[in-house]
Amino acid sequence: MFDLNTLAAALAAHGRVARVVIAGVEGSSPREVGASMLVWDRDQSGTIGGGALEYEAAAKARDALASSRYPAPQVERVALGPSLGQCCGGAVVLWTDVFEALPGVEAGVIARGPGAMPLAVKRVLAAARGQGVRPAAGLVAGWLVEPVAEAERQVWVWGAGHVGRALVSVLAPLPGIAVTWVDVGPERFPDAVPEGVTVVPARDPAVLADHAPVGAEHLVLTFSHALDLELCHRLLNRGFRGLGLIGSATKWGRFRSRLMALGHESAEIGRIRCPIGDPSLGKHPQAIAVGVVAELLRTPKVAAREKRA
Repeated sequence: MFDLNTLAAALAAHGRVARVVIAGVEGSSPREVGASMLVWDRDQSGTIGGGALEYEAAAKARDALASSRYPAPQVERVALGPSLGQCCGGAVVLWTDVFEALPGVEAGVIARGPGAMPLAVKRVLAAARGQGVRPAAGLVAGWLVEPVAEAERQVWVWGAGHVGRALVSVLAPLPGIAVTWVDVGPERFPDAVPEGVTVVPARDPAVLADHAPVGAEHLVLTFSHALDLELCHRLLNRGFRGLGLIGSATKWGRFRSRLMALGHESAEIGRIRCPIGDPSLGKHPQAIAVGVVAELLRTPKVAAREKRA
């Protein structure tokens, strides 16, 4: 998918940026069609994988950036074994563009290529406009067609302590996830917040929970057990797609009793995951974060339950 926000940030910082996309795959490949990276004069972001593949592609992208004119995308088929000595055994088609401004978007799709737009691409765009059909990234009649990246999951992290910071650092780079980060004041957050994370200082976060999207997934790990309990209580009333609470088995036992006393049914309380993460990884904040995010990524997409009548 085409991440317009990341490209916009790179253009603002560097002025001229190359974008390399895996536009096609034959056989085994280190990454899938649509995987991309941005390259500028001295650095890059994102990855197309493959080590030598990425190294060579970045070098060629910098050559393109150094050119005074760049009239058309560069398209190259790379056989990973014969060309680069890699063990994958397949081949990839690399598509390299140089951008000085954001590309045009039509119906949530970015399509570009040489010459006049082919009829097949027009049909893809028509389906996106009229039926809301988002195409898969790939080549269509010699043009590259990519849907614009949209967040498919909303994750709210409640708490900006050591574990909250570690969690956000792991979550923020993941595609398809929009992170909202909540704590009681701006001083609770680090000076540098990962790109794309929405920071919400709220004097009373529990009130904010009353207005959270019912389709959001929540990770509750504040500095206060009382606040954790209130957030769980309000989110149970509000509805959610997923809710994880940091804590021990003892803490969860007490919370279950208190939530039942507040009128919540056992089945609803049972939707809360506690403890979260993988205890076998240890209690270091980064280890907790790795376990929690792995658990979240394995969670199937389920419909949010609406607020009870």
